[in-house]
Amino acid sequence: MKNLLLMMALFGIFGIKAQKPKSIHNYKVESLDGKTIDFSTFKGKKILVVNTASKCGFTPQYADLEKLYEQYKDQLVIVGFPADNFGHQEPGSNEEIGAFCQKNYGVTFPMAAKVSVKGADKAPIYQFLTEKKLNGVKNTTILWNFEKFLLNEKGELIDTFISSTKPDSERITKYFKK
Repeated sequence: MKNLLLMMALFGIFGIKAQKPKSIHNYKVESLDGKTIDFSTFKGKKILVVNTASKCGFTPQYADLEKLYEQYKDQLVIVGFPADNFGHQEPGSNEEIGAFCQKNYGVTFPMAAKVSVKGADKAPIYQFLTEKKLNGVKNTTILWNFEKFLLNEKGELIDTFISSTKPDSERITKYFKK
């Protein structure tokens, strides 16, 4: 009993706290239409988060993302995050981005409001995705548009994929095979 009390005192003194699970399910973000995307509603499904842009060489990946979403929607949700961090390739408003995605690619997966994915104004959810101290897995530097973050059913980071990794790549789809 004495040792237990001593250990409890030491933990208190040094500020050691039990780590709470590192999960994207703790986040809520604004959607393109001004509503809320609550990641806790995606518990039990894998989540693929993608930073997107309308005027990028990788923009046609919207079609592949939509196809992947339709094919695996029983076990996967995709969330797009428009960002204007690279080459001013997402200059539009949330309304313009939504219209572009619908008209050109028929996007039905959730789209967040435009955010920053790097720099001093990086959105909190992207801080989680890119910083090991928050996600518990790894640090990631986002180099361009259409980088992908895959999370498991518990909202924990599994892996990241650079822009040139197509959404229907075996590197990604191997996680959805039944």
